[in-house]
Amino acid sequence: MATTNELKEQAQAQIQGQKEMTPEQSLNHLLKRMGPQIQRALPNHMNADRIARIALTAVRATPKLLECDQMSFIAALMQSAQLGVEPNTGLGQAYLIPYGDKVQFQLGYKGLIDLAVRSGQYKAIYAHEVYANDEFSYAYGLHKDLKHVPSAQPEGGVIGYYAVYHLLNGGYDFVYWPRERIEYHARTFSQAVQKGSKSPWQTNYDAMAKKTVLKEVLKYAPKSIELQKTVAADETIKTDVSEDMSDVIDVTDYTVTNADEPEMNEAEEENKEGE
Repeated sequence: MATTNELKEQAQAQIQGQKEMTPEQSLNHLLKRMGPQIQRALPNHMNADRIARIALTAVRATPKLLECDQMSFIAALMQSAQLGVEPNTGLGQAYLIPYGDKVQFQLGYKGLIDLAVRSGQYKAIYAHEVYANDEFSYAYGLHKDLKHVPSAQPEGGVIGYYAVYHLLNGGYDFVYWPRERIEYHARTFSQAVQKGSKSPWQTNYDAMAKKTVLKEVLKYAPKSIELQKTVAADETIKTDVSEDMSDVIDVTDYTVTNADEPEMNEAEEENKEGE
């Protein structure tokens, strides 16, 4: 049986070993230690090894993630896995973004579309920008109508954005917001825009604008419980792992400083530019 001094020496050696780990090694160590808990919270098509590979890809694409709280990183990974979207890839489905000292889970507009279609209620759902020289008109009221014929050579800049959904039962709806309303929304609800900090609103304005009108039109659409959870998960920070990540409290600090606003590296910006 080990003496008290031997146990102290073993504990000190373990602590020293952890200190000597690189941030990436420390994260891998935590992922392995939490493997059984992570596995219980994963959907059937995923496993803990797959999550570890996704984590490695994400931190290599965005090294600043390694400076963030590790549990918030794992929680963001779990949100992504439970929703069935892959973060920080060229697919543009979702992103793990450094936000202060924690990691924020953020859906891309393509991920939002994919998840809506996957709910089984929608025949089609899409969003587009409208240029000044496009043929475009819309009407609300008793008979809603929208017509958009894009110009072969867009000119004059983007004047607005719209989102449309078509249900399998034949129902449909749309929302159109002029650029001024999009900008008002960004100034009102985005801490990054308010403070002039680097954010997706700067690096890929079109994608954020499309996601904004998509979320708006979905307010009026029939939604499954799963899709409601999807919309609620967007732009959240969590620091715990659960078999249902929608049950975990969002701990986002909405008073972060300029230096702590969400950032993306060049690779992520290029991916989002391709959306």
